[in-house]
Amino acid sequence: MVLENTEGEEIVFFEEFIKGQEFSCIVIKGEQGKSIALPPTQIVKKGNFFDYRSKYLPGMTRKVTPIEVRNEWIEHIRQQCADLFEKLGFDVYARIDGFITEKGEVFLNDPNTTSGMLPSSFFFHQAAEIGLNPSQFLTYIIRTSVKDRLRTGKHLLENKQLLKELDGAIADLHSEQRSRTRVAVIMGGYSAERHISVESGRNIYEKLSASLEYEPVPVFLTGAAGAHELYLMPVNVMLKDNADDIADKVRNKAKDHPVLVQIREEAEHITKKYAGNSLSKPRKISYGELADLADMAFIALHGRPGEDGEIQQYLQKIGLPYNGSGVESSGKTINKYETNELLAQNGILVAKHRLFKQADYAKQGLAYVEEVEGQFAYPFIAKPCDDGCSAAVKKIKSREEFLAFIHLIFRTQVPLMEAESGILHLQVNEEFPRKKEFLIEELIGRNGAEHFLEITSGLYTTYDAIGKLKYHVFEPSEALATGDVLSLEEKFLAGQGQNITPSRFAKDAAEQDRISQAVKAVLEKTARLMGVEGYCRTDAFVRIYADGKVEVIVIEINSLPGMTPATCIFHQAALDAMKPLDFISAILQFGKQRSLRVL
Repeated sequence: MVLENTEGEEIVFFEEFIKGQEFSCIVIKGEQGKSIALPPTQIVKKGNFFDYRSKYLPGMTRKVTPIEVRNEWIEHIRQQCADLFEKLGFDVYARIDGFITEKGEVFLNDPNTTSGMLPSSFFFHQAAEIGLNPSQFLTYIIRTSVKDRLRTGKHLLENKQLLKELDGAIADLHSEQRSRTRVAVIMGGYSAERHISVESGRNIYEKLSASLEYEPVPVFLTGAAGAHELYLMPVNVMLKDNADDIADKVRNKAKDHPVLVQIREEAEHITKKYAGNSLSKPRKISYGELADLADMAFIALHGRPGEDGEIQQYLQKIGLPYNGSGVESSGKTINKYETNELLAQNGILVAKHRLFKQADYAKQGLAYVEEVEGQFAYPFIAKPCDDGCSAAVKKIKSREEFLAFIHLIFRTQVPLMEAESGILHLQVNEEFPRKKEFLIEELIGRNGAEHFLEITSGLYTTYDAIGKLKYHVFEPSEALATGDVLSLEEKFLAGQGQNITPSRFAKDAAEQDRISQAVKAVLEKTARLMGVEGYCRTDAFVRIYADGKVEVIVIEINSLPGMTPATCIFHQAALDAMKPLDFISAILQFGKQRSLRVL
């Protein structure tokens, strides 16, 4: 038995252990007041508990909808959840969690009057199975809530007027869809960051779908370098649990589950009103067909392809404007070694660095390791030199860890080796890419500075009146890591890690502004040297000395930064009075203007 005391709790609640399959079910109130249980989702955990990390970090668990039990048992779960919804007097919607045993017994243990609302949460995941995207489902929830308030008799005239205005807006939205700019939101990929790419893509899709100006077209990319596979996907596939689940669904077009067909029929009156159309099937398309389906593209890919300029080449060939930097700049920034070399040659401070190559290790063995140890004292940083920003970045503290890193990154098989994974303390389901070389960097420290901090800062570009490229650098965020390096979840998952915006350079306001301007000047120079266009995010360390001297040590530039709801680039844009949609729109408009200038 394990007991956890959280914030001084005085009462502990005990429940018997239920051996069975765990599920979660969203129940909504239909237009005529009848409760409708959406398809329950089975939770396939990697560990013992469905904790915060497992719930909200893409790829950490599998969500299977509907739950994989006999059809009559699924109906039994739905009926039990709908009955509890009624008995507890819930209004509008609820999320009800529970277990079903091997004998078909249903235990409901956690009714919730609200639900998590990340793009991949149960709330939107199950609504997508009846054909509603997040924006449409939220509109349904808001309208149903207003209608439900009419029962109370309070503020009757105001609520009736609000309901009338809302109904008018819903009708107008459907009539305006054809005139909106069609944006292909390309997500997925085949790098270790494909799950985060999907999370970014879903967030971009949702922000655009909630606007009157844009009509997002969700596109999933998979395959391999030089052999991209593009799939047009419906919203229920886009909101599957992670990139691997989506890849399976678009490639293997299984027949619709009979329970899903039944629920869609029950909810047809809702879907027709808020979505205006029914769910389509995933369809494989070419880049040529993509040009006919969209007016421009938003590349929501991290790592390869995307940050390496490969997909940009295809989009340029079909004449489709896109976000972010062009082919040449993307090809530079994806390679951290070449980036370091170029910046150092132009007076930008970077970490001492070198490449470690598989071919040389195969020839020299331990002598090659000893050569590195002669140049770099432990601890140092090891990371892929030509991929995204988060995968396999490790602080190496000993030869044992160094050899484990070498064996993992140079392995020939896909599965990770258990011993090496344990030495590097890899988390459950953590991915580790295979490469033929990797980058070694010195560990950057205080070096006698009075103040030392890690920062990350975004920027975006526009054209001025005479067509000259103008850089808008955001106030940097101070990144606080709980471990050796910033983890994937600390960068992209709400509630994990901490980003303080703006960075705390100094207590005095004038000194804070002076240092901030000095840091932003280096970040702008870095972006110009790398030929960045559209937007980017730069990670760096800042040393501030007692005499006021400021040193900025650039770590890396991400030409397609993460765009998940929690990423700090949106916090930084907010300081410039830009809502997320404003920032996304600025990125898209620059891509469109650049395309017209090229033509």
